[in-house]
Amino acid sequence: MAAIFKLLQSLLSSFKDLVPIILVVSFFEIFILQQAPADLFSIMVGLVFIVFGLTFFVFGLEMGLFPIGESLAQALARKGSVFWLVLFSFSLGFGTTLAEPALTAVANEAAQVAAEAGAINTDEASMESYAMGLRLTVAISVGLAILLGVVRILKGWPIHYLIIGGYVTVMVLTGFAPESIIGVAYDSGGVTTSTITVPLVTALGVGLASVIKGRNPMLDGFGLIAFASLTPMIFVLIYGMVVF
Repeated sequence: MAAIFKLLQSLLSSFKDLVPIILVVSFFEIFILQQAPADLFSIMVGLVFIVFGLTFFVFGLEMGLFPIGESLAQALARKGSVFWLVLFSFSLGFGTTLAEPALTAVANEAAQVAAEAGAINTDEASMESYAMGLRLTVAISVGLAILLGVVRILKGWPIHYLIIGGYVTVMVLTGFAPESIIGVAYDSGGVTTSTITVPLVTALGVGLASVIKGRNPMLDGFGLIAFASLTPMIFVLIYGMVVF
């Protein structure tokens, strides 16, 4: 009974989150364009699906992904093996990024545009190779980013020095990288931190910081997502310099 009540609360919360979007779209349709949507019934059905989709997604995160990430991080930290903790961190970042649907979509689109621009061959094998190379590059970079973030938590390093150094590196590499890869590199930092990566990585950081003596989950548990957004830009810029 408690689970059903919580599910209904989550459903109401998802609807409230969607209301601003509905109001903005309705305002421009009615008052600016002064027209009704082409297929109002389909749009309404789609909105219902979105509300239920958001509800089940958030509910699933709270029931599954967050507890898994926190419990694994805490168990590995208590085990006292830095090697397995670091290996788990890299594998988590690599696996979740490779599974990101947003990254797959951007990589395929980038391959299509690169082929049309003559940067790579237009055959399907070349485009698939380019897209997969881009995905693997981003996945490796995120794996290393999570690894670095975990080491930072263990060592207590200040996060701002690492972030500033990373963005300075991005700016330097931008001056040497081909123009055709710069936009893709910058976008890759955003698409990696999406529906699959963010919940698990956040749970990993908070769970690890909560079990290590002298670490504060609020101060040290967060920040892994910043690394996961930063390192893909560096690696994709280098990837572009190598490929082109």
